[in-house]
Amino acid sequence: MDRPTALVPLAYVGVGGRGPEDVVADDRGRVFTGVEDGRILRLDGLTEQPVGAAARVSVLAETGGRPLGLELLPDGDLLVCDAERGLLRVDPDGGTVHVLADAVAGERLRFCSNVVALSDGTVYFTVSSRRYPLGQWIGDIVEHTGTGRLLRLAPGSRTPEVVLDGLQFANGLAPSADESFLVVAETGARRLTRYWLAGAGGGRAETFVADLPGMPDNIWRAGKDGPVWVSLAGPRVPPLDLLHRSSPAVRGAAARVAVRAPYRPTGAAGVLAVDDEGRITHHLARRRSGYRMVTSVCETGGHLVLGSLWERGVALCEAPSRP
Repeated sequence: MDRPTALVPLAYVGVGGRGPEDVVADDRGRVFTGVEDGRILRLDGLTEQPVGAAARVSVLAETGGRPLGLELLPDGDLLVCDAERGLLRVDPDGGTVHVLADAVAGERLRFCSNVVALSDGTVYFTVSSRRYPLGQWIGDIVEHTGTGRLLRLAPGSRTPEVVLDGLQFANGLAPSADESFLVVAETGARRLTRYWLAGAGGGRAETFVADLPGMPDNIWRAGKDGPVWVSLAGPRVPPLDLLHRSSPAVRGAAARVAVRAPYRPTGAAGVLAVDDEGRITHHLARRRSGYRMVTSVCETGGHLVLGSLWERGVALCEAPSRP
């Protein structure tokens, strides 16, 4: 992999809450996010000049849980993966929240992570872990449980089905431009997985991009003609790679220690752009960033907007020119 280019910071915009974990942008340049206390927020004017100075934050709804991944629907509603309540649909005008799914095969959905909706109305979403809740996410990364899932919710249905199991902390989702496959981020394996939706390989999964330079989190497609943007929530940790090759008993013991230890993210920040052939077209990084634990990235108005599970605001950076 080529050396990364600099991730150039432009502005920091506080959102009045901790942990804007996922950020998504609409075609009007508005950015949506959810924070730790359950609020869904809209940020207007982020990219107006001077960048970030005119940003306005509005509260659209409260989920009553912990919103993570978001997906904008054509009618203006939002799909929300809530780590406590399941898959939700939110009306940003009236603030109403509807539960679309809170269980699968009789098992409560305890850690919904990210969601996409296809043009035919089919919804796919991820569950990061069946063993650890959000507050103990590091336990799953350390133990390497492989209990992540990809789920499908058919149009009009309230009963999701598991289409892919055994994922290492399943996280971000994005469709290919022609919707023939999905890209699934596996944070615990530092890879992107391709799940085929169409053709002779429909229902088959394969590695799309392996050995990423960091741990992928939320991913976001920049329109039909744009790349898939991949956030890197943390750098590669060689001792963790070594631990993952040890016995389940050793990993389990290490996880029990990890969930009790205070966690502080590193100062490394990074994002990738990947095309539909699995080529990395951009790798932007900053080794000592004041903005830590980048869990999401979207592109709007010629800028990149970064979200974080850790910070109390979003960061704006320069977007690279497209090849």
